[in-house]
Amino acid sequence: MKHQLKVLNSLKRQKEVFEPINEGTVGLYVCGPTVYSDVHLGNCRTFVSFDVIYRYLKYLGYKVRYVRNITDVGHLVGDVDSGAEDKISEKARTEQLEPMEVVQRYMNGFHEMMTIFNTEKPDIEPRATGHIVEQIEMVQEILDNGYAYEKNGSVYFNTTKFAEDYPYGELSGRKIDELLAESRDDLKNQDEKNHPSDFAIWMKASPTHLMRWNSPWSVGFPGWHLECSVMSTKYLGKHFDIHGGGNDLKFPHHENEIAQNYGSCKCAPAKYWLHTNMLLMNGKKMSKSVDPETGIANSITPVELFTGDNPNITKGYSPMAIRFFMLQSHYASTLDLSDDALLAAEKGYRKLMEANKSLQKLNHAGKGSAGDLDQEINKLIDLAHEEMSDDFSTPRAIGRLFELSAKVNGLKNGQLKMSDIQATTLALLKETFTDFIYTIFGLKDENEGGDNNGTLDGLMNLIIDMRKTAREEKNWGTSDKIRDALKEAGIQVKDGKDGSEWSLV
Repeated sequence: MKHQLKVLNSLKRQKEVFEPINEGTVGLYVCGPTVYSDVHLGNCRTFVSFDVIYRYLKYLGYKVRYVRNITDVGHLVGDVDSGAEDKISEKARTEQLEPMEVVQRYMNGFHEMMTIFNTEKPDIEPRATGHIVEQIEMVQEILDNGYAYEKNGSVYFNTTKFAEDYPYGELSGRKIDELLAESRDDLKNQDEKNHPSDFAIWMKASPTHLMRWNSPWSVGFPGWHLECSVMSTKYLGKHFDIHGGGNDLKFPHHENEIAQNYGSCKCAPAKYWLHTNMLLMNGKKMSKSVDPETGIANSITPVELFTGDNPNITKGYSPMAIRFFMLQSHYASTLDLSDDALLAAEKGYRKLMEANKSLQKLNHAGKGSAGDLDQEINKLIDLAHEEMSDDFSTPRAIGRLFELSAKVNGLKNGQLKMSDIQATTLALLKETFTDFIYTIFGLKDENEGGDNNGTLDGLMNLIIDMRKTAREEKNWGTSDKIRDALKEAGIQVKDGKDGSEWSLV
């Protein structure tokens, strides 16, 4: 049964049936990283979440254009509009590098991390510095429409004027008076602005600023918010389907994007806004500050997660175990990272992969009429699709796969009869596991050697054959020695009626 896809639209604060603007196609824009440092784990969670959303939209048959930008100019330290330095310029100055050296280094690192987590590449990955001309054009359009003003070479968006005509603050739920009190700007540096909630869409560069371009107003650089308004609409049109990003971007970044788009073309940029939630650690917000009681900072990097070189965890975890951990929480819910949660996720990931391995070996299904077992399996398969179509609920879909895994293990162990399941049902079950695990969830079977082309799996098959020969020759000493040596290496061998199987432990 095909289920209607529903999404939680942050703009409306409710779930809505997803209806693309143009039937059969989807335009998806996700705010990418500012490449001045290594990508942090919270960002990885966001990009893994949207990778699954991208994968599922394609799985449903949509032709998707996925655009994820690279911010390589204009994101200021502290997010203030004046008296602050561009984050990339600051890094370049302190490390005595060219700004584009900084960008290239951390962009390469970001791409490597996305590959490690097995995320698919976006269809277009525009960079802000490659779209300066378009950004200048949008600034001029906003000025021409009366929603911006120029002062001393900088151009500011007039939020109070805009709020007279459009619901500024609709996405974040803030009102203009609250924005006055809650503005992130350093008020002592806001003398040029008519109102503290106004924000720069073009900034005049100081004499020492490393990144600068000619414009009708000054030699300067674009505002951070402007970049995404320009790049999203350039590649997806003035009105597109989905705009995504982290929850921390709702205000001011996404709120100001909406204002800029209305200000330039008098139209809303995206029909649906999707936001991922925070990544916590041990129930608290991550922080590099050292806890005075424990002497440990409540933070961890992706690399430390892989190596185990962090006092918050007892061991290192594989990329797929971490990805599986991320999928166990809904993208719009907070995700609490802890050593216990990671251990449980690692165990769950391995159980799921082992169940799939066992399933793919099952055959000789019955040919009779559908019975209770057929109905139960088909119902669970349908529920798995229903859960994913309910706002991409990966945790509930995973739960259905584990219910199906129990059926698989029952068939494998003889507790359930193969004669009670039809060939068509078994084929659908195999297809469902393959589709969800690999195509939708984007997991890889690390037991199969991952990117090593099955080297580990081939080696293990050889060792298991050697042990099988030893057992047939009643050479129990050699058989036990192989088993114990593998156990020491973290590999468990299970002997069953259909032969021996191995798994990482």
